[in-house]
Amino acid sequence: MNLTLTQRLLIVFSLLLLACCGASAWLQIRSSDLHEKEVVQGLSRDLAGHIARSTSLMDANGLRPDAVRQLFGQLMAVNPSVEVYLLDNEGRIKGDDAPAGRVKREQVDLAPIHQFIAGGTLPILGDDPRSMDGRKVFSAAPLQMDGQAPSGYIYVVLLGEAHDQLAARVAASSVLRTTLWSMALVALLGLVAGLVAFGLITRPLRRLTEAMRRFDADGEPDTQPHVPRSSAAGQRDEIAVLEATFAQMANRIGDQWRALRRQDQQRRELIANISHDLRTPLTSLHGYLETLSLKADSLSEVERKRYLGIALAQSVKVGRLAQALFELARLEHGNVQPALEDFSLVDLVQDVFQKFELPAEARHIQLRAGIPPRLPTVCADLGMIERVLTNLLDNAIRHTPAEGAIDVDLAYRDGKVQVTVSDTGPGIPAELREGLFERPFSSGGAHRGGGFGLLIVQRMLQLHHSRIRLVEHNGAGTTFSFELPTTSAVHA
Repeated sequence: MNLTLTQRLLIVFSLLLLACCGASAWLQIRSSDLHEKEVVQGLSRDLAGHIARSTSLMDANGLRPDAVRQLFGQLMAVNPSVEVYLLDNEGRIKGDDAPAGRVKREQVDLAPIHQFIAGGTLPILGDDPRSMDGRKVFSAAPLQMDGQAPSGYIYVVLLGEAHDQLAARVAASSVLRTTLWSMALVALLGLVAGLVAFGLITRPLRRLTEAMRRFDADGEPDTQPHVPRSSAAGQRDEIAVLEATFAQMANRIGDQWRALRRQDQQRRELIANISHDLRTPLTSLHGYLETLSLKADSLSEVERKRYLGIALAQSVKVGRLAQALFELARLEHGNVQPALEDFSLVDLVQDVFQKFELPAEARHIQLRAGIPPRLPTVCADLGMIERVLTNLLDNAIRHTPAEGAIDVDLAYRDGKVQVTVSDTGPGIPAELREGLFERPFSSGGAHRGGGFGLLIVQRMLQLHHSRIRLVEHNGAGTTFSFELPTTSAVHA
């Protein structure tokens, strides 16, 4: 059967409840029966002894069956529930007043009689002469004459056939039926209460099962899973802990899945953009080389040099793009770790300025450095920080118009050196600032993102537990800022 856990628990609980009710009813009936027998036997304990003392059932010739039969008839008329028998020393029945054919035994076991006479714990059951296998409570006493050894026993069955017939009629009466119906009602109420209790207890488990069923097979949940109000920490309910843990796992998997999808989409768009960025210089390079090859004899020396210069410029552009892609791949796949060392950031800025001195003069752009006195050294990877400054200055020079200026300011605050690079260019449009440090991609033909240079800067600074920030300000120009730890702060 394809049953849920809740259904299986309910079935097991129902069977256990019914079994417990049945066992309880049997034990109650059994205990009531034993109690009745103990009470009856205790009240009639001296009945057989009284009969033996008050009546002459023996003479010099032995037992008197006629006197026995007459006495037994009188006693059974007074109390129909008792049955009186006269036994010899071997337990054989010598006298009774039972109807013909009703006595089934010729002899009864004397061991219970001896136990009863010796004062054993009640109730004590003895053989029922009117049944081959029945046992009933009794009263017994020895028959003696003048202090001699017992010549027989008075054996009184206290709950005889008349009692059994009356008990059978009562068992079929409305009183017993009412009692049984009451027990059935109690069992039904217990079953309903158990069903409600199981429903309440297993509700979190059903909720968790439903959340797991809704969980998409490819790792992304269709809906946000239910998170319990109390956290898993400190919870004693195992199901609540499991539910909270699953919700956290589902949220984490969902976030990771969405991040993977976003990265995959960016990768596809990056490939498309790279193809677009490479197509233009490669096409131009191929065109000028083809022109030089086909028209080598007809071109003048000036034209040949111009075509070669353009081809070389396009080749440099392709090489630079390929190098940026290679470097970005190494940074993103964790193959590069910074080699930390102590160095002067002031000297590094001056070296980078020398690198861009000629391009800046060619575009009539001023390079200015704001350096405070006694600036402490920093602890970082010298090559990576040089590449960071190189990329920032290269972007600034390319986007700053003629007669503009580029400023690199250094400042020390809170154990770190803050580096600020600003230019007087047109600035970055507001719609492009959000994805400035993400992979460059195209949407609807519009190029978005900050390019590979800023992406490499972002990855390198992340390896130094820092980040590049775009400083918001009014007016034209763009300002970037990042921080590096000083030597004293790292070694503290």
